[in-house]
Amino acid sequence: METKTIFEKSVKGRRGCSLPECKIEKKIEGIFSEDILRKEAPNLPEVSELDVMRHYIEISAKNHFIEKGFYPLGSCTMKYNPKINDIVNTLPGLTNLHPYQPEDTIQGALQIMYELQNMLAEISGMAEVSLQPVAGAHGEFTGVNIIYNYHKSKGNKKTKIIMPDSAHGTNPATSASHGYKVVELKSGSDGKVDINALKQVIDKDVAGFMLTNPNTLGIFETDVKKIAEIVHSVDGLMYMDGANLNAMLGYIRPGDIGFDIVHFNLHKTFSTPHGGGGPGGGGIGVVEKLVAFLPYPIIKKDGDKYFFNYKLKNSIGKVHSFYGNFLVMARAYIYLKMLGEKGLRRVAENAVINANYLMKKLKNHFPVPYQNDVMHEFVASGERFKKYGVKTVNIAKRLLDYGFHAPTIYFPLIVHEALMIEPTETESKETLDNFIKAMIRIAQEAESNPELVKNAPFNTPVGKLDETVAVKNLDIKFSFDD
Repeated sequence: METKTIFEKSVKGRRGCSLPECKIEKKIEGIFSEDILRKEAPNLPEVSELDVMRHYIEISAKNHFIEKGFYPLGSCTMKYNPKINDIVNTLPGLTNLHPYQPEDTIQGALQIMYELQNMLAEISGMAEVSLQPVAGAHGEFTGVNIIYNYHKSKGNKKTKIIMPDSAHGTNPATSASHGYKVVELKSGSDGKVDINALKQVIDKDVAGFMLTNPNTLGIFETDVKKIAEIVHSVDGLMYMDGANLNAMLGYIRPGDIGFDIVHFNLHKTFSTPHGGGGPGGGGIGVVEKLVAFLPYPIIKKDGDKYFFNYKLKNSIGKVHSFYGNFLVMARAYIYLKMLGEKGLRRVAENAVINANYLMKKLKNHFPVPYQNDVMHEFVASGERFKKYGVKTVNIAKRLLDYGFHAPTIYFPLIVHEALMIEPTETESKETLDNFIKAMIRIAQEAESNPELVKNAPFNTPVGKLDETVAVKNLDIKFSFDD
């Protein structure tokens, strides 16, 4: 049944709230000029409190969310986030802060940021961390900006940044935005960086190498030290895209294996719901020789007092207003404090175990082109079902009928009909087994009744959409004239 909008449920004269008596005697016309005052009352819905509650509960239940079902999108989008983090983040001492408050009145907030900086530096093996960037891509932008300014300060005329063909799409975009030529390196047959191919393209013009580890195939890059040695030999810098950091927490530190810069996705590795686009936190860590280039300010401590330090000799300046998304930092801080060192190791262990469990159970039904050293995720292929007319997107839609959100599809590009499946560390064996059953059932349906899969979903509030029409004729505005 079609759900009416809140405006269509409006009944003239109905109220859902009562406002306190206005004790200001001055008329509004005496405060604002007449040309900016409304001539008519706004057309707001007139509904009771119960009308509002039922309306939003009804439409929220039509959606798929982490409390409703499994998201094999993993840490990329909808990793489980402990509710205690949200509760703590509503404390007035955190939410009522104003960015212009004097430092003496925000010592608690500064302490949180200072200690978070230090915890992330310890986790990553970096000398210093800035929490200012507000997204993973923003962290990349900041990191590449540091690479650019590092070389500029030395008089280096570098023009290129190398990255594998399994890189996140933001990596080449970020490099190109700084004027660098992007040199794409084809992955080896094992899905990892091909050292011989790297040796053929490395030269004095290389400013840096951007690498995701584990990479987007879910494979751990075991040759980072060799790669770093080659890149450092021409004074290039090693940048680690930290989007998949939760697979190596407590086991591998980027700084120990040769990376010079790493960004953290606080909003997915360390809590904060991220589906829908934010808010995020994309802090970066750097090795000692790059500390002076960090965006200012960073948080420092003198005796018992915390303060903003703007004295960074070669700082690239600010990359965001004030100090970024503070409440995302606070969630990450709580997450790290609650888990501790042992807890973080368990995160990595369970993420890897869960991904490998799913891969072993599904690889005979959905071929996995690259199986070496699978970490927190793996990439299967729906290629074998194309002969029945079934594409990966159809498989993804059919999963909705079984109560699961679809995994990432058609990425990375080096796997045809890709299904990137990342279960994260928090899903139980029972949930994983139910997902496995659904996937195997869909594989059987694709062969025996492909039309069923091609026309899915059937058990959702909205059935199969014409995606071309939805993109070209997007209509999401309610009009009283319709």
